[in-house]
Amino acid sequence: MQEFEFQLRGEFVELNQLLKLSGVCDSGGAGKMLVAEGVVSVDGKTELRKTAKIRAGQIVTLGDVRIQVSA
Repeated sequence: MQEFEFQLRGEFVELNQLLKLSGVCDSGGAGKMLVAEGVVSVDGKTELRKTAKIRAGQIVTLGDVRIQVSA
């Protein structure tokens, strides 16, 4: 499993943007498609909201990729 740590620059980051900024996909649009397909989980639960607000302490997983969000 690939593990990444993402440093927040504000209060939150939108889920599709997190996927783009962490290098999981090439664009925010591609991130939205991944979320819509139901393959992205936040804290162990499938997340279908493309622009869900991801905050420090949350863990996003997609396949064999795990992203820990920190402040």
